[in-house]
Amino acid sequence: MNLRIGEKIRELRQIKNVTQEELAVYLGLSPQAISKWENGFSLPDVTLYRA
Repeated sequence: MNLRIGEKIRELRQIKNVTQEELAVYLGLSPQAISKWENGFSLPDVTLYRA
């Protein structure tokens, strides 16, 4: 299985009808960070988030 995290983030965001800006505000990040994830230029730093 070849999982591309950025593609999955975009897919789920679009299913929920959420903009990159709305997701960024929810996560406390910049919209540019979300865009970079979705376009494969960077990955989320999972060490920064707690469940």
